[in-house]
Amino acid sequence: MRIRDEHKEQIVKQKALELLVSQGFEGFSMQKLARAANVSPATLYIYYRDKEDLVMSIGREIGKQLNQAIFKGFNPEAAFEEGMRVQWRNRANFMLSHELEMTFYEQIKNSTFREAVSADIVAEFKEKMSIFMKNAIEKNEVKAMPIEVFWSVAYAPLYNLLRFHSEGKSIGGRPFVFSEEIMWQTFDLVMKALKN
Repeated sequence: MRIRDEHKEQIVKQKALELLVSQGFEGFSMQKLARAANVSPATLYIYYRDKEDLVMSIGREIGKQLNQAIFKGFNPEAAFEEGMRVQWRNRANFMLSHELEMTFYEQIKNSTFREAVSADIVAEFKEKMSIFMKNAIEKNEVKAMPIEVFWSVAYAPLYNLLRFHSEGKSIGGRPFVFSEEIMWQTFDLVMKALKN
């Protein structure tokens, strides 16, 4: 039995990400990955059972990294605006510094892999955010609302700004570059919409 080589495994993951983002799930194959990573196809099966195992493994890893980044310095007991500010900064920082990974993660979220990849990640997220929102509502800092409404108002504006940045253009093809100024201007408007 061959031994796992961590360096080689990282190369395989990186090449898999690049191929999955550029060619999608349908265009991706273990054979193509072996060629791109300059390894034998048999080597891939040291690390992964099959294509699905590889996709889910990488998806879970990115999901965990995203969760850790989102909650870095976040206190569920914090005041609503303070907690949201930490969330926005953390989300923006991670997404800007991991564009390839986030493009792949979006593919996962829009695929049949979604449930399998996000199951264990969602539990931790729900727990921390439930405490945060419960406290904010009890302190009368934010209006009670369905989670779908909250999510659409609280995070969609940030995600749209980051998407514009990733594409290099906004509505109508206008050039766009994400900035702290634009992020916090948008954040202030979101806070006005959500707070009591």
